Amino acid sequence: MSRIPRIVILGAGYGGIVTAIRLQKELNYNEADVTLVNKHDYHYITTHLHMPAAGTDNPENARVNILKLIDEFKIDFVKSTVVQIRPQEKKVILEEGTLSYDYLVIGLGGEPETFGIPGLKENAMNIRSINSVRFIREHVEYQFAKFKREPSRTDYLTFVVGGAGFTGIEFVGELADRIPDLCKEFDVDPSLVKIYNIEAAPTALPGFDPELVEYAMNVLKNKGVTFKIATAIKECTPDGVVLATGEEIKSATVIWTGGIRGNHMLEEAGFETMRGRIKVDDTLHAPGHDNVYVLGDCSIVMSPEGRPYPPTAQISMQQADVCAHNLVAQIRGSELNKFEYKPKGTVASLGRGEAIGIVGSKKIKGGAAAVMKKLIDLRYLYIIGGIPLVLKKGRF
Repeated sequence: MSRIPRIVILGAGYGGIVTAIRLQKELNYNEADVTLVNKHDYHYITTHLHMPAAGTDNPENARVNILKLIDEFKIDFVKSTVVQIRPQEKKVILEEGTLSYDYLVIGLGGEPETFGIPGLKENAMNIRSINSVRFIREHVEYQFAKFKREPSRTDYLTFVVGGAGFTGIEFVGELADRIPDLCKEFDVDPSLVKIYNIEAAPTALPGFDPELVEYAMNVLKNKGVTFKIATAIKECTPDGVVLATGEEIKSATVIWTGGIRGNHMLEEAGFETMRGRIKVDDTLHAPGHDNVYVLGDCSIVMSPEGRPYPPTAQISMQQADVCAHNLVAQIRGSELNKFEYKPKGTVASLGRGEAIGIVGSKKIKGGAAAVMKKLIDLRYLYIIGGIPLVLKKGRF
């Protein structure tokens, strides 16, 4: 290759932004031409979105300007939306043009998985972006205002959250904390407000330690959350949800957190996918494409037990480290590293001052787990932006 190789990174989520930051540290000047494409000029911290969605934090705290994180002498940033990937032509079609690449990193993030439930796509909201959480926050406040004008409409004060995985549990914890403030602000009787968390699986937080799940559910029940576990949503209508049991819950607010699938563009590009995701090889390449890396929600990485790991921020960041190393290795003709996921622990917040988690083999809950959650957030800020970003965004 007579010219310098071109690396294009699609998406500035956890996988994309950490890959870009690692590349700018490891590559020499003029060793590669690196372009980062993202539809917004900011990176947002997905694991923080449940708070601004509920209104317990400012959306600005969940986003960071991309140009503050990258060295523009080493990384070109293109603010645009990806329309199509053409792996045979080594091209990416954007809304405003075309990019050619020698190496491609796909970190486009996922899309809500509705499991074919009728009406879910049309009538439910999702916690997926800064704009979506702003909308949810304003929508929730608006329901209280509407109820004051139509006091017979208790469906305005009924909130249904579909899915009791991490996002669902963390969101209902924050929402339950916010409700007393909204009741006070709008002079609404708190006993009229209902929060339902509905989960089709036989337990909340599937795969999590049962003792900690029980603790979490008790904390949230005491905050006013009603759980309907092992209960599927059969249909979502403009008036609420219909459950598989036949029960109908009238609600003007349905928020779906019940699953993520990969990006539709992967299948359209001709990659072999499962629920929109690509099962990557042990060096994180798309099978049959030794110049295409796939990270985060778009990828499937199998555990030693043969089950896919859940796509978390933690796994995306570890993938990014290996991806950046392997890109440099391919350019320099050296050996690639194999990806091996090393779980560092998991913590789920339950609202103000409460959380549960497993760090190593140790179970933690309550205030200690809440502090650990904050430390994990601060560590991520440090990884992407160093001490200045920790001081700006990190708050206890």
